Amino acid sequence: MSVRTIGVVMNGVTGRMGYRQHLVRSVLAINEQGGVALSDGSRVTLKPVLVGRNADKLADIAKKHEISAFTTDLDAALSDDANLIYFDAQVTSARVKAVLKAIEAGKHIYAEKPTAESTQEAIALAEAAAAKGVKNGVVQDKLFLPGLLKLKRLIDGGFFGRILSVRGEFGYWVFEGDWQEAQRPSWNYRAEDGGGIVLDMFPHWHYVMENLFGRVQSVYAKAVTHIPSRVDEQGNTYQATADDAAYGIFELEGGIIAQINSSWAVRVNRDELVEFQVDGTHGSAVAGLRKCRVQHRSVTPKPVWNPDLPATARFRDDWQEVPDNAEFDNGFKVQWENFIRHVLEDAPFPNDFASGARGVQLAELGLRSNAEGRRIEVPEL
Repeated sequence: MSVRTIGVVMNGVTGRMGYRQHLVRSVLAINEQGGVALSDGSRVTLKPVLVGRNADKLADIAKKHEISAFTTDLDAALSDDANLIYFDAQVTSARVKAVLKAIEAGKHIYAEKPTAESTQEAIALAEAAAAKGVKNGVVQDKLFLPGLLKLKRLIDGGFFGRILSVRGEFGYWVFEGDWQEAQRPSWNYRAEDGGGIVLDMFPHWHYVMENLFGRVQSVYAKAVTHIPSRVDEQGNTYQATADDAAYGIFELEGGIIAQINSSWAVRVNRDELVEFQVDGTHGSAVAGLRKCRVQHRSVTPKPVWNPDLPATARFRDDWQEVPDNAEFDNGFKVQWENFIRHVLEDAPFPNDFASGARGVQLAELGLRSNAEGRRIEVPEL
């Protein structure tokens, strides 16, 4: 069995997601398992080349994981022909410039979402990659969550009959940073730095809705900054200029209505940090990160509204757990493996920059809907 190694320039690994999910749990984990298996029986391992602005942080990460290559010079990393892939997990505001450099250098591009801060920029990236002939992909990790994979299995099996509606709840309380340290970086709450929950989460909801239920045809959204001031990593109070909660209604093809609440100012009273309830004529399901529960119409109870008597039914007990029926790997790692196969042997990879641009478009139209206080139709890109 032959094994080859390719270089992967990784920009933004000093951040939480870039480090934990992409470097440690994806690229390094792929190497630990012996590389990515290709269709001809060979395997490919990855040589990460760490790039960032802080040399000391890069050196610490490199030393901890015995990585030989790191630099603050992106141009130098891109000039090395051994590096076939460029990966970007920087703050959103820095992404477009760096990705365009990588495209010009002829690298295949894999990037976190959102790919840009505006639809125009996101489309420009897709067009630039197509014109240069480089493979491109955007992280759409939630499609690979066990709970949503089970939900997809139910849809493909016709469990729901005609799907009527989708209700999503996402979020948790992000501490303000004064008496307890915040769990998210402060730039998330500054619009001038590319922050905001609409720009962060609407691209996620777009690819979930598009891949599971159908094209998004319209959006009505209300974006709010519930917590007006927070404390940053240096202990300084700053004004939160970006939205920290968003409440959206989406009309999908086929008449499906989706309602999704996203908030960093909500305390969790559900089984998982994100849950989607899907209701159809034949059955319903509630899917989270890992679990999925169902109720078929044949076993649906018949509640009767009577506020004069205490409720005795335990409605959650009437739902059945969907079995795994498969081994579920880390979703980020699975998508990395898919992208490597896409680059090296042209395996299918639908999560490209064009799909990423549609996610940015939904975020942009959601913010426009909030500003204008009205429903906005979503044109096809």
